[in-house]
Amino acid sequence: MKTTLRNLILTSTTAIALLSGQAAVAEEKTEFKIAWTIYAGWMPWGYIEDSGIMDKWADKYDIDVEIVQINDYIESINQYTAGGFDGVTATSMDTLSIPSGGGVDTTALIIGDYSNGNDAIITKGDATLEDLAGRKVNLVELSVSHYLLARALESAGLSESDLDGVVNTSDADMIAAFEAPEVDTIVTWNPLVSTVLENPEAKKLYDSSMIPGEILDLLVVNTDTLAENPAFGKAVVGAWYETMALMASDSDEGKAAREAMAIASGTDLAGYDAQLAVTKMFYDPIDAVSFAESKELAPTMTTVAEFLFDKGILGEGAPSADYVGIEYPDGTITGDESNIKFRFNTTYMNMAVKGEL
Repeated sequence: MKTTLRNLILTSTTAIALLSGQAAVAEEKTEFKIAWTIYAGWMPWGYIEDSGIMDKWADKYDIDVEIVQINDYIESINQYTAGGFDGVTATSMDTLSIPSGGGVDTTALIIGDYSNGNDAIITKGDATLEDLAGRKVNLVELSVSHYLLARALESAGLSESDLDGVVNTSDADMIAAFEAPEVDTIVTWNPLVSTVLENPEAKKLYDSSMIPGEILDLLVVNTDTLAENPAFGKAVVGAWYETMALMASDSDEGKAAREAMAIASGTDLAGYDAQLAVTKMFYDPIDAVSFAESKELAPTMTTVAEFLFDKGILGEGAPSADYVGIEYPDGTITGDESNIKFRFNTTYMNMAVKGEL
């Protein structure tokens, strides 16, 4: 029997409760661990580790930072939430629902990108969004795919109640599911989107480029750990933006870096570049800072919080969509000001802008 995202979140919350009496207070330290999983916008983390770029920046600040690949995305966030890692790659939605909703004060250290077509609703034949009424849709339940479906249905004047239901399907099973005669619509993300669209029956109905900036891909870290160890933030951000500059260059070195990321993600350079084309990467830190400071971020996060509350996964027993306080770079807050557990902090990205790392 498949474990749903809801079960995983509750497992994580239970783990935190069990550990709460034993958890060490954040303190100065010299060894740190970051978890990451395979996705177009997060492939640089594997390269940063394997190329020695992380070691170089960590040595500069007399610390050690280990970047560890985890095969299961939700499990990586659960491990971070339970204290097994100091940071993790996660979407803004999953950060809000799992660590922040579970009581772990978490900071978005790096806004790496937003999905700009990497996530998509795909059907067979010539159906429209309106035609989804009365049909089943296969997706990873309560994930960003579920959020994308909700936003798409809203644009067509529909809601999930107009469907015949959603079928919880793991990402590992998604390609096979689409091949099944009884399945005609799925929601998934790259590289699965690219593979499914190779099917001559497949038609893309809607993708994340239609809700730009709403599916944010981040590196988040424990707020207390960052506060006690600014060298950690400086080293990680420095390593990231050195790699961003390399990726964005037309040099042979930049091409080689992207090719290494492509191979690690199971494709070739052309395939990986195609995925990057539908990923709005913030290669320049000034672009990430500008996005974090934009007026659009707070309304977007409010929409995300409302979706999570509606699905019952904005923290166990959350009384409203305002349960978790979210703090933005200018100090404004959405949600509960007495329960701030998610923070967008541009301090370290601004250091990269100013060349202060």
